[in-house]
Amino acid sequence: MRIALGTIPFGTTVDEETSFAILDRFVEGGGTILDTANNYPFWQDGATGDESESTIGRWLASRRNRDTVVISTKCGARPSVPGARTLDAAEGLSAGVVRAAIEGSLRRLGTDHVDVYWAHVDDRATPLEETVAAFDEVVRAGQAREVGASNHATWRLERARALAAARGGARYGHVQLRHSYLRPRPGVRLPEGGHTLVTEELLDYVRSEGDLRLWVYSSLLAGAYTAKPLPEHYDHPGTTRRLAVLDEVAGEIGATRNQVVLAWLRAQDILPIVGVSSVAQLEEIMTDVKLDADLLSRLDATA
Repeated sequence: MRIALGTIPFGTTVDEETSFAILDRFVEGGGTILDTANNYPFWQDGATGDESESTIGRWLASRRNRDTVVISTKCGARPSVPGARTLDAAEGLSAGVVRAAIEGSLRRLGTDHVDVYWAHVDDRATPLEETVAAFDEVVRAGQAREVGASNHATWRLERARALAAARGGARYGHVQLRHSYLRPRPGVRLPEGGHTLVTEELLDYVRSEGDLRLWVYSSLLAGAYTAKPLPEHYDHPGTTRRLAVLDEVAGEIGATRNQVVLAWLRAQDILPIVGVSSVAQLEEIMTDVKLDADLLSRLDATA
């Protein structure tokens, strides 16, 4: 199954019993990739940021299936001030933070390594050389198999990869940004702090590199394709046109909007990260819909 399961609410708004049921069904259906972070979901009242990783760790321990799943987690955006609810107090990506953060994640997850370790948000206050070296150290220590950058500008990603290559170290092989079929109004400032959108430049860069995998979050706009109103920053004529084509395609192939959006992303070799709060929601996204060249062309031709 070519999706990653987003786990932000596990252990908080999605209780442990439901989280375990979702994880069980995901794996049973062929899913393997679990995406979390060392700060999920710190912004909720009463949460510390430990909850998602800790819930996954207890599930792994109870199911004894660590070798069958891919664990993706992140550092850099956990609050350095207890009780903080914004990224203003983010821990950053200094060498000391990266070393301490991986130890904390491995402890909560109950494993000796993660498969993909991410720089969660860019840290312009720390020299990029220091961050790159710290992530290389994590790989050399066997604590992570591969590394990636989330919410980084394309030029910063390229510079980090060049620095790693020059020193013969592990370089970012994954990039994670916000992306979906619908696009926000051009030039709008997103209300979600830290979210960085995929750009045409980034897509071109990923295609040209060949060894860089693109993961995208908010791929289904937190339910706005179906159950929730679209955020205000999607209120523009392009949204109306794209929704019309999306509905035409979905109707022709007997699929839901969500299923078509995920199929459109996968057709571009993009890995969608999808969060759910119930097994019923999971069943919908696990349906493997295929889009032929004509359908893809119609979806892509709509600005």
